Amino acid sequence: MARRILLVEDERDIAELAALHLRDLCDEVRIANDGHEGLRLATTLDWALIVLDLRLPGPDGLEICRTVRRERPYQPILMLTSKSSELDRVLGLETGADDYLTKPFSVLELAARARAILRRVELLKQSSPDDEVSKNAIDAGPVHIDPARREVTLRGRSVDLTAREFDLLEYLARHPGRVFRRADLLDSVWGYGHEGYEHTVNSHINRLRAKIESNPSEPKMIVTVWGVGYKFSGQAA
Repeated sequence: MARRILLVEDERDIAELAALHLRDLCDEVRIANDGHEGLRLATTLDWALIVLDLRLPGPDGLEICRTVRRERPYQPILMLTSKSSELDRVLGLETGADDYLTKPFSVLELAARARAILRRVELLKQSSPDDEVSKNAIDAGPVHIDPARREVTLRGRSVDLTAREFDLLEYLARHPGRVFRRADLLDSVWGYGHEGYEHTVNSHINRLRAKIESNPSEPKMIVTVWGVGYKFSGQAA
């Protein structure tokens, strides 16, 4: 199957330049210059990756991301956000984007981020069903993680996680008690380790806590080790 990337960006110069570099990673790059076309393409065709600008004419990036997540939970999405708005970045992650890049950005970094996401997707696809580590379910306190089905339940009730949230939770739960620096998690879960992007890990940790902790402000399962990073204890309040 051909690997295709959808780029939803209303600034045509940026779109053409970005597409030029993304074409090295795939068989085809399709450009949508507004939210209406972007939403239509995102929900009707299969994409290896969707690169999605937040601010668009018509449906904006948040609306498109929410719609895609409802219909295709494991669709990789890279969000492009404005440089000045931290809220934009937080909203993008909370809506389910796998990663984000702030404008103005280097097209080389865009390609690197996209390559990291695509590489991780390929590794997931190539995982052997007979791989004991990847197929074994994890029971940690009230949390049950089923890697084969990519499902998580909390006290028997399903928990709705994005693909990145699932990967992060599974990785932490497979190493209970081990303390990970944010840079370690970026490298192992996201597939890259760029200094200055540790807040990406923080945002995902906070979202996970909101979904699995009894009291997210006093977490018992995903614990902060001050000055170092995070560890998974598996305990529940």
